Amino acid sequence: MSIVSVRFILFALGLIVLYYLIPKRFQWWLLLACSLCFYCLNGWQTLPFLLLTALTVWWTAMLIQRSADNEKAFLKAHKAELTKEERSARKAKGKARRKLALVLCLILNVGILCAFKYIHFLLSQVNGIAAWFGGGVRDTIRWIVPLGISFYTFQVISYLCDVYWGNTEAEDNYFKVLLFTSFFPQITQGPISTWKNLSGELFAPHSLDDRSFSYGAQRMIWGYFKKMVVANIFAVYVQNTFASYSTYTGLAAFAGALCYTVQIYADFSGYMDIMCGLCQILGIRLTENFERPYFSKSVAEYWRRWHISLGAWFKSYVYYPLAVSKWNQKLGRTAKRRFGKSFGNYLPATVALVVVWLATGLWHGASWAYIAWGGVNGLFIIFSMWMEKPFSRWKQWLHIRESAWLWRAFQVIRTFLLVTFIKVLPEVGTLRQGFGLWKQILFTPRLPRSLAELLPFVDSIRTFLAAAAGVGLMFVVSLLQRKGSVRERMEKKLPFLVRILCYVVLFFAIVYFGVPASGGLGGFLYAQF
Repeated sequence: MSIVSVRFILFALGLIVLYYLIPKRFQWWLLLACSLCFYCLNGWQTLPFLLLTALTVWWTAMLIQRSADNEKAFLKAHKAELTKEERSARKAKGKARRKLALVLCLILNVGILCAFKYIHFLLSQVNGIAAWFGGGVRDTIRWIVPLGISFYTFQVISYLCDVYWGNTEAEDNYFKVLLFTSFFPQITQGPISTWKNLSGELFAPHSLDDRSFSYGAQRMIWGYFKKMVVANIFAVYVQNTFASYSTYTGLAAFAGALCYTVQIYADFSGYMDIMCGLCQILGIRLTENFERPYFSKSVAEYWRRWHISLGAWFKSYVYYPLAVSKWNQKLGRTAKRRFGKSFGNYLPATVALVVVWLATGLWHGASWAYIAWGGVNGLFIIFSMWMEKPFSRWKQWLHIRESAWLWRAFQVIRTFLLVTFIKVLPEVGTLRQGFGLWKQILFTPRLPRSLAELLPFVDSIRTFLAAAAGVGLMFVVSLLQRKGSVRERMEKKLPFLVRILCYVVLFFAIVYFGVPASGGLGGFLYAQF
């Protein structure tokens, strides 16, 4: 069920009405029923895998919690009888049991994720190697990938790890863990929430609030505008560019790449606006996933502001555990003795970043193009980290002030161009085609002789101008957001009728331009990940 369909809007309206009619203690049960219904409407065949993941994580978390509680109770009851060595041995034995339970559950659920997402990629690599010897493996596997498996798997991993580390208490109600796993507004594209952040929102009673309802509805309209008027119109231009870039001039191919940069942001942030708006109507606050990422001054900053929850997940559950692991710290100390203090200090972080960005590439897609995409992102971030001190000295030597607006503008434009080039690498098709687009942009300098040659992917100037106006409006809103909530400022400074008129204009733009442009483009780009 596409969230830009009339069926979803009716589904959401029905949920909102029932949510505030039923007793508050049943509200989370209604969310669970609607989440499972939403999941089944998008492919009921894979529901058992979602239920299995929630069940195994719930049971393992309970096992870990009970083991930790029993250990604390035993040590407290026998505090006077046990020696220090016996207490340490008891703790080590309990920790080993809990770690084994954690690892087995992670292997099971990450294994399910890998089986669905990466089996065809692995078989293709095996066949590529086997072809040299005249053999091969027949790929006859045909199955439906569970909806949102990348997102809900990462989310339950965070819950399980937090229970193991003692950061949160295990939930003894399986159905609450199931709702945390399957909550429909975030299952297809995130955000990836922690139990501590989301559970209080899901299970607290909520009353109808006029302001939350109004702000949520406004945000949903804004999200539909971004998705249908901007993203879906630009999607046609992107498809045309990726299919025919070899016939374009360098500037035309670059214009198509810019279209993709706009499309993916409008698409993904539009989804977040729709779902965050719906949740706000229900009194639930979701983690924000964007903070004006195209105003970033470096690639590292960009990734702190784009898909924020994914970056936070990798930082908490991959980067930090790797960076502070005993073997990695030992590697750093050895490097410090042999190659100097600076090298030894940066090496553990570098190793962790390499793993994080290769994993990030694989998480986004099972192909060498996505692995290369992750590697290029990681390379820029690692290079910036290693060159931080030399860059600082060069800026002092050149008398560059960080606060100078011209320098900040240069950093933003530079980062935007880098991000644009990196983004299109895996999206054209194969890695070779991605490099082909880069080559076409960089080494076909001929200037277009007309507007049609500059924008060969545009079939309707009127539609293009509508989408371009939408991009301009998004840019203005992003600028205004630096000083706080745009909705709050509109409420304070604009008369009620003017505010209503603004949203009426957005609504008619959606109907007039967005609906015809959407056609079969109702899906969202990040749903494929």
